[in-house]
Amino acid sequence: MFRVTIAALILAAAPAFADPVLGVWRTQPDDGAYAHVTMAPCGSAICGKITRTFNASGEYKSPNLGKTLVIDMKPQGGGRYAGQVWRPSNDKIYTGKIDLSGDTLKLAGCVAGGLICSSQTWTRVK
Repeated sequence: MFRVTIAALILAAAPAFADPVLGVWRTQPDDGAYAHVTMAPCGSAICGKITRTFNASGEYKSPNLGKTLVIDMKPQGGGRYAGQVWRPSNDKIYTGKIDLSGDTLKLAGCVAGGLICSSQTWTRVK
């Protein structure tokens, strides 16, 4: 006789419900370096930690490895997220927005209630 537990059904269905922003993303180069940021659940939100860093010489050990760059992003619908972002170059936290479209993610850090934003375009690492 075949028995399926509720837990087994939930575990089997989990990948189907995975948030499309989850995974590893390559940042846009900034000051000659770029990073891989791993987006993962953090409570009811999404957070992104710096997991690898690269410069012109290749991979290197940045002091920012392991630090959270994308903070408490909550889905807003339509591939949009809202939360906060940390900018390592000036050690400041900004109001953050993400616009996700397939394997491209536009991350913006904003001030003045979202009127002035600086953004980067990230690509999914496969």
